[in-house]
Amino acid sequence: MHKKHYEMFDESYFGPIAHRGLHNEEFTENGLKAFENAINHDLPFELDIHLSKDGKLIVCHDSQLERVTGKKGIIEELTSEEIRNNYRLKDGGVVPTLQEVLDLNQERSLIVVEVKVYKNKYKDIAKATNEILKQIKNKKKIAVISFDPRALKKIKVYPRGLLIQKADFWVWKFRYLFESVDLEASLLEEKTVQRYYRKHYINIWTIESSEQAKKAAPYCDAMTFQYTDPNEIKELLSHK
Repeated sequence: MHKKHYEMFDESYFGPIAHRGLHNEEFTENGLKAFENAINHDLPFELDIHLSKDGKLIVCHDSQLERVTGKKGIIEELTSEEIRNNYRLKDGGVVPTLQEVLDLNQERSLIVVEVKVYKNKYKDIAKATNEILKQIKNKKKIAVISFDPRALKKIKVYPRGLLIQKADFWVWKFRYLFESVDLEASLLEEKTVQRYYRKHYINIWTIESSEQAKKAAPYCDAMTFQYTDPNEIKELLSHK
C-alpha cells in the first residue's frame, strides 16, 4: 500500500537506525567515534541537538553534560568555546557540534536529528536548525524529530517525525501535522497507532533486544536501536 509522503524519505530510513550513533563501551554515545562507527557500518544514525549560549548546535542527549563527560554543566548556559575547552566525552572525544558531525558524514549516512527544546525556546533552536541544514544538498539524508510539535512545525524541507512517549500520549493528536511519528515501542499496542500505520510511516524507539524487534516489526517501518544486531532488524523489516 502506498503511504503518504513516501517520496520525502531516503530508502535507508526503512530499517535500523543507530541510537545516538553506533555506540558501545569503547565509543561514547553522540560522539564522533560513535557516528563514524555507524557510517563505517553503512547505518543511518540518530543524534540530539541543543542550542548553546552563543547559538551553536551542540550534539548531546541531555542538557546536563555530567553523564557523558563526568563534569557538571548545562549546554544552554555555556558557550560552545567553554564546552570545547572544558569538557571531554568519556571516550576522550570532544562534545561535537552538529556542523562537525555533518562534516564527518559528508551526506553518506542518513542522519535523524532530534531537536531538544530548553525552557520553551523552540523558535531559537528551530531557526538555528533550519539555517545549518541549508548546506545539505540531498534533503533525503536528513530527517528531523522532536517531542515539541511547536519546534517541529517550524522545520522546513525535511521529513519530520513527531516523537511521542506513553507518558505524553496526548501529543498523538498532532500526528497529522507531520510526515511520520516516532514512537516509544510500547505504543505499538494501541489500536489507533496500528490504524495510523496502514497509511503512514512509524519509527519506534528504542529497540534493545531481538525479542523487542520481533514484536515491533509488524507495526513499524523503522527501528531506532542500540545494543542489538542491526542485521536482524534489516531482515525483519525487509519482508514487509
